[in-house]
Amino acid sequence: MSTTPSAGPWLILGAGSLGRLLACRLASHVELALLGRQASREPLLLTDPEGVQSALGIARLRIDQAPPTPAMVHITTKSHAVEPALRELMPHIAPDTPLVLWQNGYQVQQPLTRRWPGPVLCATTSEGAYVDGADGVVHAGHGHTFIGHLDGEHSALASQVASVLDSTGLASEACTDIHRRLWHKLVVNAAINPLAARHRIANGRLREPAFRPRIEAIVAESATIMDAEGIAPPESGWAAMVWRVIESTAGNRASMLQDVLAGRPTEREAILAPLLEAATRHGLDVPVLQRLYRDTPD
Repeated sequence: MSTTPSAGPWLILGAGSLGRLLACRLASHVELALLGRQASREPLLLTDPEGVQSALGIARLRIDQAPPTPAMVHITTKSHAVEPALRELMPHIAPDTPLVLWQNGYQVQQPLTRRWPGPVLCATTSEGAYVDGADGVVHAGHGHTFIGHLDGEHSALASQVASVLDSTGLASEACTDIHRRLWHKLVVNAAINPLAARHRIANGRLREPAFRPRIEAIVAESATIMDAEGIAPPESGWAAMVWRVIESTAGNRASMLQDVLAGRPTEREAILAPLLEAATRHGLDVPVLQRLYRDTPD
């Protein structure tokens, strides 16, 4: 089955770093509105990876001000905020409106895909971004985005979304193996986010000798879990994938670090719990990941 989007604005639900980045990049390509806790008439300030800043006039609205009949909704909130944010938005949109889920981890994707009446696509991205004040976002590093349905459905919709994102400079492609891609991103997040958050460091500092052995140990245990789950590794191997993301986002503040600095709950459960649950299912001993879970801010 394939689905093409209806006419209407693209709504971005969640005005954090990723939501702001998507809004800034998409603003000149599609009609859109950025939905958050507060409305604002101030322009969004985008700082690109080269340090160039631009101001963009983007509709920034409260959820209850959402334009009717959107073409789709991109949900960029943290995993634990998806359900309450969507419940608040539901009275304002049609029940079959396509959703695109951008969450780290692997906790909300399957339940929403099975429950939501309309198409649900999942996106996984290695773009690096962080919030800069009340109105700014820093695009700290280029990455790659994959978009697809967990069962390989809605291919036309996935291709259309990926094509639009790609045209904005966010390298994107539709895929039929998003399940595998989400696990890949989970391994990357488990290696980067908890250490960056606990030690309050940018991603690039994880290359230092004090952290390299810990990264390698996390990746090794995660790879064992992936093998037991039947998840094929990337062509370059697990470690190379993680180090490539660290390198390309060296100046970025990991999402979990952004949460710690802002005093918000982190995505510890969304990122680490699926790995620990899979290890338990397969009877695997993963002391490094268990210690990482205990030491990570919640």
